[in-house]
Amino acid sequence: MILKLNWITLRVRDLEASLHFYHRILGLPIERRFESRGRQIVMLGTEGQPKIELIQGTEQALKPDCGVSVGFEVASLDRAIEELKGQGIPVARGPVSPNPSLRFFYVLDPDGFEVQIAEHS
Repeated sequence: MILKLNWITLRVRDLEASLHFYHRILGLPIERRFESRGRQIVMLGTEGQPKIELIQGTEQALKPDCGVSVGFEVASLDRAIEELKGQGIPVARGPVSPNPSLRFFYVLDPDGFEVQIAEHS
């Protein structure tokens, strides 16, 4: 069996706040937006890549301190830190360099989930 990652689902309290963070601030394109069983859902991500699925809900299935994070790669970690700080998004943890070819830091999304931004060299 060969598996291919399709999406990661985040149940969020405020869909518009999360959409602002993932779409406007991080720049993930909206693939589609729809309603299913009375819940608003947005799929975000670039074509050919796994998606982030945001589902509007009143209760989160996972709590922010559950150990789950979402990770993205950038060309320049320093530029990413400056761009995010310029948009009012503080670094929550890091930057960390566990080895010479990897550096990363974390920011928090509107629900408190950790979002890792990494640079591989």
